[in-house]
Amino acid sequence: MERQQKTPLYEGLLNHINHSPYQFHIPGHKHGNGMDPDFREFIGPNALSIDLINIQPLDDLHHPHGIIKDAQNLAAEAFGADHTFFSVQGTSGAIMTMIMTVCGPGEKIIVPRNVHKSIMSAIIFSGATPIFIHPEIDDTLGISHGITVRSVEKALSSHPDAKGLLVINPTYFGISANLEKIVRLTHSYDIPVLVDEAHGVHIHFNDKLPVSAMQAGADMAATSVHKLGGSLTQSSVLNIQGERISARRVQSIISMLTTTSTSYILLASLDTARRYLATEGSKLTDRIIGLAESARRKINDIPGISCPGKEILDNNAVFDLDPTKLIISIKELNVTGYEVETWLREHENIEVELSDLYNILCIITSGDNTHTIDYLIGGLEKLSSEYYEPGKNHSESVRVQVPQIPTLSLSPRDAFYSETEIVKLNESAGRISAEFIMIYPPGIPIFIPGEIIEQDNIDYIYKNMESGLPVQGPEDPTLTFIRVIRERKPII
Repeated sequence: MERQQKTPLYEGLLNHINHSPYQFHIPGHKHGNGMDPDFREFIGPNALSIDLINIQPLDDLHHPHGIIKDAQNLAAEAFGADHTFFSVQGTSGAIMTMIMTVCGPGEKIIVPRNVHKSIMSAIIFSGATPIFIHPEIDDTLGISHGITVRSVEKALSSHPDAKGLLVINPTYFGISANLEKIVRLTHSYDIPVLVDEAHGVHIHFNDKLPVSAMQAGADMAATSVHKLGGSLTQSSVLNIQGERISARRVQSIISMLTTTSTSYILLASLDTARRYLATEGSKLTDRIIGLAESARRKINDIPGISCPGKEILDNNAVFDLDPTKLIISIKELNVTGYEVETWLREHENIEVELSDLYNILCIITSGDNTHTIDYLIGGLEKLSSEYYEPGKNHSESVRVQVPQIPTLSLSPRDAFYSETEIVKLNESAGRISAEFIMIYPPGIPIFIPGEIIEQDNIDYIYKNMESGLPVQGPEDPTLTFIRVIRERKPII
Protein backbone atom coordinates (compact mmCIF):
# COMPACT_ATOMS: atom_id res chain seq x y z
CA MET A 1 0.00 0.00 0.00
CA GLU A 2 2.90 2.35 0.68
CA ARG A 3 4.02 2.01 -2.95
CA GLN A 4 0.51 2.96 -4.08
CA GLN A 5 0.92 6.36 -2.43
CA LYS A 6 3.44 7.26 -5.12
CA THR A 7 2.53 9.13 -8.31
CA PRO A 8 5.73 9.07 -10.39
CA LEU A 9 4.19 10.59 -13.52
CA TYR A 10 2.43 13.43 -11.73
CA GLU A 11 5.43 14.11 -9.50
CA GLY A 12 7.73 14.04 -12.53
CA LEU A 13 5.61 16.69 -14.22
CA LEU A 14 5.68 18.91 -11.13
CA ASN A 15 9.43 18.51 -10.83
CA HIS A 16 9.85 19.48 -14.47
CA ILE A 17 7.75 22.65 -14.31
CA ASN A 18 9.43 23.70 -11.05
CA HIS A 19 12.66 24.04 -13.05
CA SER A 20 10.84 26.60 -15.27
CA PRO A 21 12.62 25.60 -18.50
CA TYR A 22 12.41 27.90 -21.52
CA GLN A 23 10.15 26.03 -23.93
CA PHE A 24 10.99 26.00 -27.61
CA HIS A 25 8.71 23.05 -28.35
CA ILE A 26 5.01 22.38 -28.74
CA PRO A 27 2.34 23.03 -27.51
CA GLY A 28 2.62 26.50 -28.93
CA HIS A 29 0.59 28.21 -26.22
CA LYS A 30 3.60 27.81 -23.83
CA HIS A 31 1.92 27.82 -20.41
CA GLY A 32 -1.05 29.70 -21.87
CA ASN A 33 0.94 32.77 -22.92
CA GLY A 34 0.07 32.18 -26.55
CA MET A 35 -3.65 31.54 -26.35
CA ASP A 36 -6.95 33.40 -26.06
CA PRO A 37 -6.85 35.29 -22.74
CA ASP A 38 -10.44 34.43 -21.73
CA PHE A 39 -9.81 30.71 -22.12
CA ARG A 40 -6.43 31.01 -20.37
CA GLU A 41 -8.04 32.67 -17.38
CA PHE A 42 -10.78 30.06 -17.20
CA ILE A 43 -8.46 27.04 -17.42
CA GLY A 44 -5.89 28.49 -15.07
CA PRO A 45 -2.09 28.40 -14.87
CA ASN A 46 -1.71 25.04 -13.11
CA ALA A 47 -3.46 23.01 -15.79
CA LEU A 48 -1.72 24.90 -18.59
CA SER A 49 1.69 24.38 -17.01
CA ILE A 50 1.43 20.59 -17.34
CA ASP A 51 -0.04 20.63 -20.84
CA LEU A 52 3.25 19.34 -22.20
CA ILE A 53 4.58 16.99 -24.85
CA ASN A 54 6.72 13.87 -24.79
CA ILE A 55 10.12 15.51 -24.41
CA GLN A 56 12.89 13.31 -23.01
CA PRO A 57 12.54 14.13 -19.28
CA LEU A 58 8.83 13.30 -19.38
CA ASP A 59 9.05 9.85 -21.03
CA ASP A 60 7.01 8.73 -24.05
CA LEU A 61 3.72 6.81 -23.92
CA HIS A 62 4.69 5.01 -27.15
CA HIS A 63 8.00 3.78 -25.71
CA PRO A 64 7.68 4.08 -21.92
CA HIS A 65 10.92 3.73 -19.99
CA GLY A 66 10.77 6.37 -17.25
CA ILE A 67 7.98 8.04 -15.28
CA ILE A 68 5.19 6.68 -17.53
CA LYS A 69 6.56 3.15 -17.21
CA ASP A 70 6.71 3.53 -13.42
CA ALA A 71 3.15 4.86 -13.32
CA GLN A 72 1.85 2.02 -15.49
CA ASN A 73 3.63 -0.55 -13.30
CA LEU A 74 1.93 0.87 -10.20
CA ALA A 75 -1.41 0.73 -12.01
CA ALA A 76 -0.79 -2.93 -12.88
CA GLU A 77 -0.18 -3.68 -9.20
CA ALA A 78 -3.36 -1.82 -8.22
CA PHE A 79 -5.52 -3.69 -10.74
CA GLY A 80 -3.91 -7.09 -10.20
CA ALA A 81 -2.62 -7.16 -13.78
CA ASP A 82 0.71 -8.23 -15.24
CA HIS A 83 0.82 -5.14 -17.46
CA THR A 84 -1.21 -1.93 -17.66
CA PHE A 85 -1.26 0.47 -20.58
CA PHE A 86 -2.54 4.03 -20.27
CA SER A 87 -4.96 5.16 -22.98
CA VAL A 88 -5.60 8.78 -23.92
CA GLN A 89 -7.95 7.59 -26.68
CA GLY A 90 -10.60 6.61 -24.14
CA THR A 91 -11.81 3.07 -23.57
CA SER A 92 -12.78 2.93 -27.24
CA GLY A 93 -9.07 3.01 -28.12
CA ALA A 94 -8.32 0.32 -25.54
CA ILE A 95 -11.15 -1.87 -26.85
CA MET A 96 -9.89 -1.53 -30.42
CA THR A 97 -6.42 -2.50 -29.19
CA MET A 98 -7.76 -5.62 -27.49
CA ILE A 99 -9.57 -6.90 -30.55
CA MET A 100 -6.84 -6.03 -33.04
CA THR A 101 -4.29 -7.75 -30.78
CA VAL A 102 -6.01 -11.13 -31.00
CA CYS A 103 -7.83 -11.01 -34.37
CA GLY A 104 -6.77 -10.71 -37.98
CA PRO A 105 -8.71 -10.70 -41.26
CA GLY A 106 -11.23 -13.53 -41.46
CA GLU A 107 -10.59 -14.77 -37.92
CA LYS A 108 -13.52 -15.27 -35.57
CA ILE A 109 -14.29 -13.43 -32.36
CA ILE A 110 -17.27 -14.31 -30.17
CA VAL A 111 -19.12 -11.21 -28.94
CA PRO A 112 -22.51 -10.39 -27.45
CA ARG A 113 -24.72 -8.50 -29.89
CA ASN A 114 -25.34 -5.61 -27.46
CA VAL A 115 -21.80 -4.32 -27.85
CA HIS A 116 -20.64 -0.73 -28.05
CA LYS A 117 -19.93 0.76 -31.47
CA SER A 118 -16.19 0.79 -30.71
CA ILE A 119 -16.18 -3.01 -30.65
CA MET A 120 -17.82 -3.23 -34.05
CA SER A 121 -15.46 -0.57 -35.37
CA ALA A 122 -12.50 -2.67 -34.20
CA ILE A 123 -13.98 -5.71 -35.92
CA ILE A 124 -14.20 -3.72 -39.16
CA PHE A 125 -10.62 -2.45 -38.79
CA SER A 126 -9.24 -5.92 -38.02
CA GLY A 127 -11.33 -7.71 -40.63
CA ALA A 128 -12.47 -10.21 -38.02
CA THR A 129 -15.71 -12.15 -38.31
CA PRO A 130 -18.07 -11.66 -35.34
CA ILE A 131 -19.86 -14.67 -33.93
CA PHE A 132 -22.78 -13.13 -32.07
CA ILE A 133 -24.22 -14.37 -28.80
CA HIS A 134 -27.71 -13.12 -28.08
CA PRO A 135 -27.79 -11.32 -24.74
CA GLU A 136 -30.60 -12.02 -22.34
CA ILE A 137 -33.47 -9.56 -22.79
CA ASP A 138 -35.29 -8.09 -19.81
CA ASP A 139 -38.90 -7.77 -20.96
CA THR A 140 -39.84 -5.88 -17.79
CA LEU A 141 -37.21 -3.15 -18.03
CA GLY A 142 -36.80 -3.24 -21.81
CA ILE A 143 -33.00 -3.56 -21.72
CA SER A 144 -30.38 -6.15 -22.63
CA HIS A 145 -28.39 -7.86 -19.89
CA GLY A 146 -25.32 -10.07 -20.09
CA ILE A 147 -24.63 -13.45 -21.64
CA THR A 148 -25.07 -16.81 -19.96
CA VAL A 149 -22.54 -19.55 -19.39
CA ARG A 150 -24.75 -21.85 -21.45
CA SER A 151 -24.73 -19.53 -24.47
CA VAL A 152 -20.96 -19.14 -24.22
CA GLU A 153 -20.57 -22.93 -24.10
CA LYS A 154 -22.69 -23.33 -27.24
CA ALA A 155 -20.68 -20.67 -29.06
CA LEU A 156 -17.35 -22.20 -28.07
CA SER A 157 -18.35 -25.73 -29.01
CA SER A 158 -19.56 -24.49 -32.41
CA HIS A 159 -16.54 -22.23 -33.00
CA PRO A 160 -13.52 -23.70 -31.16
CA ASP A 161 -11.27 -21.89 -33.66
CA ALA A 162 -12.34 -18.46 -32.39
CA LYS A 163 -9.44 -16.19 -31.50
CA GLY A 164 -11.20 -14.56 -28.57
CA LEU A 165 -14.36 -14.13 -26.53
CA LEU A 166 -15.43 -10.63 -25.58
CA VAL A 167 -17.63 -10.04 -22.53
CA ILE A 168 -19.27 -6.82 -21.33
CA ASN A 169 -18.81 -6.79 -17.55
CA PRO A 170 -20.58 -4.96 -16.07
CA THR A 171 -23.05 -3.63 -18.63
CA TYR A 172 -23.88 0.05 -18.90
CA PHE A 173 -26.73 -0.68 -16.48
CA GLY A 174 -24.41 -2.36 -13.95
CA ILE A 175 -25.37 -5.99 -14.68
CA SER A 176 -22.70 -8.70 -14.50
CA ALA A 177 -22.62 -12.23 -15.87
CA ASN A 178 -20.92 -15.18 -14.15
CA LEU A 179 -17.55 -13.95 -15.36
CA GLU A 180 -15.36 -16.36 -13.42
CA LYS A 181 -17.17 -19.39 -14.83
CA ILE A 182 -17.16 -17.93 -18.34
CA VAL A 183 -13.40 -17.37 -18.10
CA ARG A 184 -12.71 -20.91 -16.88
CA LEU A 185 -14.87 -22.36 -19.65
CA THR A 186 -13.25 -20.26 -22.37
CA HIS A 187 -9.74 -21.02 -21.14
CA SER A 188 -10.53 -24.73 -21.39
CA TYR A 189 -10.55 -24.08 -25.16
CA ASP A 190 -7.31 -22.08 -24.79
CA ILE A 191 -9.15 -19.00 -26.05
CA PRO A 192 -8.44 -15.61 -24.44
CA VAL A 193 -11.18 -13.61 -22.72
CA LEU A 194 -11.40 -9.88 -23.45
CA VAL A 195 -13.55 -7.73 -21.18
CA ASP A 196 -15.22 -4.43 -21.97
CA GLU A 197 -15.00 -3.04 -18.43
CA ALA A 198 -15.84 0.52 -19.39
CA HIS A 199 -18.34 0.84 -16.56
CA GLY A 200 -16.51 -1.08 -13.85
CA VAL A 201 -13.25 0.57 -12.77
CA HIS A 202 -14.43 0.76 -9.16
CA ILE A 203 -15.56 -2.84 -8.78
CA HIS A 204 -11.99 -4.10 -8.37
CA PHE A 205 -11.61 -2.18 -5.13
CA ASN A 206 -14.52 -3.49 -3.06
CA ASP A 207 -15.58 -7.09 -2.40
CA LYS A 208 -19.22 -5.99 -2.13
CA LEU A 209 -19.24 -5.25 -5.85
CA PRO A 210 -19.18 -7.69 -8.80
CA VAL A 211 -15.90 -9.44 -9.53
CA SER A 212 -13.57 -7.49 -11.80
CA ALA A 213 -12.02 -8.78 -15.02
CA MET A 214 -8.56 -9.31 -13.52
CA GLN A 215 -10.03 -10.98 -10.42
CA ALA A 216 -11.98 -13.35 -12.67
CA GLY A 217 -8.82 -14.33 -14.56
CA ALA A 218 -9.63 -12.58 -17.84
CA ASP A 219 -6.73 -12.02 -20.23
CA MET A 220 -7.45 -8.39 -21.15
CA ALA A 221 -9.74 -5.65 -19.88
CA ALA A 222 -10.40 -2.17 -21.24
CA THR A 223 -11.39 -0.08 -18.24
CA SER A 224 -12.68 3.50 -18.17
CA VAL A 225 -11.02 5.26 -15.27
CA HIS A 226 -12.66 8.54 -16.27
CA LYS A 227 -16.22 7.23 -16.06
CA LEU A 228 -16.28 6.20 -12.42
CA GLY A 229 -12.70 6.36 -11.15
CA GLY A 230 -11.96 10.07 -10.91
CA SER A 231 -9.63 10.71 -13.86
CA LEU A 232 -10.30 13.19 -16.63
CA THR A 233 -12.58 12.44 -19.57
CA GLN A 234 -10.93 10.36 -22.31
CA SER A 235 -8.44 8.63 -19.97
CA SER A 236 -8.60 4.85 -19.54
CA VAL A 237 -6.41 1.82 -18.95
CA LEU A 238 -5.89 -1.51 -20.68
CA ASN A 239 -5.00 -4.32 -18.26
CA ILE A 240 -3.57 -7.68 -19.35
CA GLN A 241 -2.47 -10.83 -17.55
CA GLY A 242 -1.36 -14.36 -18.36
CA GLU A 243 0.59 -15.86 -21.23
CA ARG A 244 -2.07 -15.83 -23.96
CA ILE A 245 -1.47 -12.13 -24.71
CA SER A 246 1.86 -10.61 -25.71
CA ALA A 247 2.53 -7.31 -23.97
CA ARG A 248 4.83 -6.30 -26.82
CA ARG A 249 2.07 -6.93 -29.33
CA VAL A 250 -0.33 -4.82 -27.26
CA GLN A 251 2.21 -1.97 -27.10
CA SER A 252 2.60 -2.10 -30.87
CA ILE A 253 -1.15 -2.03 -31.55
CA ILE A 254 -2.03 0.65 -29.00
CA SER A 255 0.74 2.86 -30.41
CA MET A 256 -0.78 2.54 -33.87
CA LEU A 257 -4.10 3.79 -32.50
CA THR A 258 -2.75 6.56 -30.26
CA THR A 259 -1.89 10.14 -31.10
CA THR A 260 1.81 10.96 -30.91
CA SER A 261 0.85 14.18 -29.11
CA THR A 262 -0.32 12.52 -25.93
CA SER A 263 -1.95 14.67 -23.26
CA TYR A 264 0.06 14.79 -20.05
CA ILE A 265 -2.91 16.29 -18.24
CA LEU A 266 -4.85 13.10 -19.00
CA LEU A 267 -1.88 10.89 -18.12
CA ALA A 268 -1.35 12.67 -14.79
CA SER A 269 -5.03 12.28 -13.98
CA LEU A 270 -4.71 8.52 -14.52
CA ASP A 271 -1.69 8.35 -12.23
CA THR A 272 -3.43 10.21 -9.41
CA ALA A 273 -6.78 8.44 -9.90
CA ARG A 274 -4.97 5.10 -9.53
CA ARG A 275 -3.48 6.30 -6.24
CA TYR A 276 -6.89 7.42 -5.00
CA LEU A 277 -8.56 4.13 -5.92
CA ALA A 278 -5.77 1.95 -4.55
CA THR A 279 -5.52 3.74 -1.22
CA GLU A 280 -9.08 4.96 -0.63
CA GLY A 281 -11.18 2.87 -3.02
CA SER A 282 -12.61 0.41 -0.51
CA LYS A 283 -13.72 3.15 1.89
CA LEU A 284 -15.01 5.33 -0.93
CA THR A 285 -17.09 2.59 -2.50
CA ASP A 286 -18.53 1.56 0.86
CA ARG A 287 -19.89 5.10 1.20
CA ILE A 288 -21.13 5.15 -2.41
CA ILE A 289 -22.93 1.82 -1.99
CA GLY A 290 -24.63 3.16 1.14
CA LEU A 291 -25.79 6.29 -0.69
CA ALA A 292 -27.06 4.28 -3.66
CA GLU A 293 -28.97 1.76 -1.54
CA SER A 294 -30.56 4.57 0.42
CA ALA A 295 -31.59 6.22 -2.84
CA ARG A 296 -32.96 2.91 -4.16
CA ARG A 297 -35.17 2.41 -1.10
CA LYS A 298 -36.56 5.93 -1.33
CA ILE A 299 -37.15 5.71 -5.08
CA ASN A 300 -39.14 2.49 -4.64
CA ASP A 301 -41.48 4.38 -2.30
CA ILE A 302 -42.36 6.90 -5.02
CA PRO A 303 -45.65 6.08 -6.82
CA GLY A 304 -45.19 4.98 -10.43
CA ILE A 305 -41.39 4.76 -10.18
CA SER A 306 -39.22 1.76 -9.36
CA CYS A 307 -35.51 1.03 -9.04
CA PRO A 308 -34.60 -2.68 -9.18
CA GLY A 309 -31.90 -4.15 -6.98
CA LYS A 310 -30.58 -7.59 -6.10
CA GLU A 311 -34.08 -9.09 -6.29
CA ILE A 312 -33.61 -9.36 -10.08
CA LEU A 313 -30.54 -11.64 -9.78
CA ASP A 314 -31.13 -14.99 -11.49
CA ASN A 315 -27.77 -16.82 -11.35
CA ASN A 316 -27.55 -16.59 -15.15
CA ALA A 317 -27.23 -13.43 -17.25
CA VAL A 318 -28.08 -11.32 -14.19
CA PHE A 319 -25.52 -13.05 -11.98
CA ASP A 320 -24.59 -9.91 -10.03
CA LEU A 321 -25.13 -6.17 -10.17
CA ASP A 322 -23.42 -2.96 -9.26
CA PRO A 323 -25.78 -1.19 -6.82
CA THR A 324 -24.23 2.22 -7.59
CA LYS A 325 -26.08 2.20 -10.92
CA LEU A 326 -29.69 3.28 -10.44
CA ILE A 327 -31.91 1.85 -13.18
CA ILE A 328 -35.04 3.94 -12.66
CA SER A 329 -38.11 2.54 -14.43
CA ILE A 330 -40.67 5.22 -15.26
CA LYS A 331 -42.92 3.31 -17.67
CA GLU A 332 -45.88 3.40 -15.24
CA LEU A 333 -45.92 7.19 -15.49
CA ASN A 334 -47.00 6.79 -19.13
CA VAL A 335 -44.13 8.95 -20.35
CA THR A 336 -40.87 7.97 -22.00
CA GLY A 337 -37.47 8.07 -20.38
CA TYR A 338 -36.49 10.85 -22.74
CA GLU A 339 -39.48 12.94 -21.63
CA VAL A 340 -38.44 12.34 -18.02
CA GLU A 341 -34.84 13.34 -18.79
CA THR A 342 -36.08 16.55 -20.39
CA TRP A 343 -38.52 17.27 -17.55
CA LEU A 344 -35.84 16.81 -14.88
CA ARG A 345 -33.48 19.07 -16.81
CA GLU A 346 -35.99 21.85 -17.35
CA HIS A 347 -37.77 21.74 -14.00
CA GLU A 348 -35.19 20.45 -11.50
CA ASN A 349 -31.81 21.21 -13.12
CA ILE A 350 -30.96 17.50 -12.94
CA GLU A 351 -28.95 15.75 -15.66
CA VAL A 352 -29.14 11.94 -15.89
CA GLU A 353 -26.65 9.52 -17.46
CA LEU A 354 -29.03 8.24 -20.13
CA SER A 355 -32.65 7.66 -20.97
CA ASP A 356 -34.47 5.17 -23.17
CA LEU A 357 -38.11 4.46 -23.87
CA TYR A 358 -38.79 3.06 -20.40
CA ASN A 359 -35.99 4.09 -18.02
CA ILE A 360 -33.49 6.66 -16.93
CA LEU A 361 -30.09 5.74 -15.53
CA CYS A 362 -28.40 7.65 -12.73
CA ILE A 363 -24.92 6.83 -11.48
CA ILE A 364 -23.75 7.39 -7.91
CA THR A 365 -20.04 8.10 -7.45
CA SER A 366 -17.61 9.43 -4.87
CA GLY A 367 -18.64 12.88 -6.07
CA ASP A 368 -22.09 12.41 -4.49
CA ASN A 369 -23.31 13.02 -0.96
CA THR A 370 -26.58 13.00 0.98
CA HIS A 371 -27.50 16.40 -0.45
CA THR A 372 -27.23 15.27 -4.09
CA ILE A 373 -29.17 12.09 -3.31
CA ASP A 374 -31.93 13.99 -1.51
CA TYR A 375 -32.14 16.44 -4.39
CA LEU A 376 -32.57 13.59 -6.87
CA ILE A 377 -35.27 12.00 -4.71
CA GLY A 378 -37.06 15.32 -4.43
CA GLY A 379 -37.01 15.77 -8.19
CA LEU A 380 -38.40 12.26 -8.76
CA GLU A 381 -41.16 12.86 -6.20
CA LYS A 382 -42.20 16.01 -8.06
CA LEU A 383 -42.08 14.06 -11.33
CA SER A 384 -44.41 11.43 -9.87
CA SER A 385 -46.87 14.02 -8.61
CA GLU A 386 -46.90 15.52 -12.10
CA TYR A 387 -47.51 12.32 -14.10
CA TYR A 388 -48.70 9.46 -11.90
CA GLU A 389 -52.43 8.68 -12.06
CA PRO A 390 -53.56 6.95 -8.83
CA GLY A 391 -55.90 3.99 -9.19
CA LYS A 392 -54.95 3.22 -12.78
CA ASN A 393 -53.61 -0.27 -13.55
CA HIS A 394 -50.44 0.94 -15.24
CA SER A 395 -48.79 -2.47 -15.58
CA GLU A 396 -51.43 -3.58 -18.10
CA SER A 397 -51.19 -0.43 -20.20
CA VAL A 398 -47.45 -0.62 -20.83
CA ARG A 399 -46.04 -2.96 -23.47
CA VAL A 400 -42.26 -3.05 -23.48
CA GLN A 401 -40.77 -3.24 -26.97
CA VAL A 402 -37.21 -4.53 -27.36
CA PRO A 403 -35.47 -4.39 -30.76
CA GLN A 404 -35.00 -7.60 -32.69
CA ILE A 405 -31.44 -8.75 -33.31
CA PRO A 406 -30.95 -8.70 -37.10
CA THR A 407 -29.34 -11.48 -39.13
CA LEU A 408 -25.72 -10.94 -40.18
CA SER A 409 -25.42 -11.87 -43.84
CA LEU A 410 -22.07 -10.26 -44.65
CA SER A 411 -18.98 -9.57 -42.55
CA PRO A 412 -19.01 -5.99 -41.19
CA ARG A 413 -15.73 -5.22 -42.97
CA ASP A 414 -16.96 -6.52 -46.34
CA ALA A 415 -20.20 -4.58 -45.95
CA PHE A 416 -18.41 -1.40 -44.92
CA TYR A 417 -16.17 -1.48 -47.99
CA SER A 418 -18.74 -2.80 -50.46
CA GLU A 419 -20.28 -0.85 -53.30
CA THR A 420 -23.32 0.85 -51.84
CA GLU A 421 -26.34 2.94 -52.67
CA ILE A 422 -28.69 5.16 -50.71
CA VAL A 423 -32.35 4.27 -50.17
CA LYS A 424 -35.13 5.59 -47.99
CA LEU A 425 -35.02 4.11 -44.48
CA ASN A 426 -38.75 3.38 -44.55
CA GLU A 427 -38.26 1.37 -47.75
CA SER A 428 -35.09 -0.47 -46.72
CA ALA A 429 -36.54 -3.65 -45.18
CA GLY A 430 -34.81 -6.69 -46.64
CA ARG A 431 -31.70 -4.78 -47.70
CA ILE A 432 -28.23 -5.17 -46.15
CA SER A 433 -27.11 -2.20 -44.10
CA ALA A 434 -23.75 -0.59 -44.88
CA GLU A 435 -23.96 1.78 -41.91
CA PHE A 436 -24.35 1.84 -38.15
CA ILE A 437 -27.59 3.01 -36.58
CA MET A 438 -27.58 3.32 -32.80
CA ILE A 439 -29.06 5.17 -29.86
CA TYR A 440 -26.30 7.04 -28.04
CA PRO A 441 -25.92 6.72 -25.17
CA PRO A 442 -25.43 3.79 -24.69
CA GLY A 443 -24.05 3.41 -28.23
CA ILE A 444 -25.33 -0.13 -28.85
CA PRO A 445 -26.12 -0.50 -32.57
CA ILE A 446 -29.61 -1.33 -33.80
CA PHE A 447 -27.97 -2.14 -37.14
CA ILE A 448 -24.33 -2.76 -38.00
CA PRO A 449 -22.84 -3.02 -41.49
CA GLY A 450 -23.66 -6.44 -42.92
CA GLU A 451 -26.98 -7.01 -41.15
CA ILE A 452 -30.30 -7.50 -42.91
CA ILE A 453 -32.68 -4.64 -42.18
CA GLU A 454 -36.01 -5.81 -40.77
CA GLN A 455 -39.25 -3.85 -40.52
CA ASP A 456 -39.52 -4.39 -36.76
CA ASN A 457 -36.19 -2.64 -36.31
CA ILE A 458 -37.22 0.21 -38.59
CA ASP A 459 -40.36 0.63 -36.48
CA TYR A 460 -38.22 0.63 -33.33
CA ILE A 461 -35.98 3.36 -34.79
CA TYR A 462 -38.98 5.53 -35.62
CA LYS A 463 -40.45 4.97 -32.16
CA ASN A 464 -37.23 6.23 -30.58
CA MET A 465 -37.05 9.18 -32.96
CA GLU A 466 -40.66 10.13 -32.20
CA SER A 467 -39.82 10.01 -28.50
CA GLY A 468 -36.92 12.41 -29.03
CA LEU A 469 -34.17 9.88 -28.28
CA PRO A 470 -30.78 10.44 -29.98
CA VAL A 471 -30.68 7.98 -32.88
CA GLN A 472 -27.29 8.36 -34.59
CA GLY A 473 -24.93 6.74 -37.04
CA PRO A 474 -25.94 7.18 -40.69
CA GLU A 475 -24.46 9.76 -43.00
CA ASP A 476 -27.92 11.32 -43.23
CA PRO A 477 -28.51 12.97 -39.83
CA THR A 478 -32.25 13.18 -40.51
CA LEU A 479 -32.41 9.37 -40.89
CA THR A 480 -34.55 9.78 -43.99
CA PHE A 481 -32.04 7.71 -45.96
CA ILE A 482 -29.70 4.83 -45.19
CA ARG A 483 -26.74 3.47 -47.13
CA VAL A 484 -27.17 -0.19 -48.13
CA ILE A 485 -25.27 -2.73 -50.20
CA ARG A 486 -25.91 -2.13 -53.90
CA GLU A 487 -28.02 -4.77 -55.58
CA ARG A 488 -27.06 -5.68 -59.14
CA LYS A 489 -29.88 -6.90 -61.31
CA PRO A 490 -29.15 -9.11 -64.33
CA ILE A 491 -28.74 -7.38 -67.69
CA ILE A 492 -31.56 -8.20 -70.08
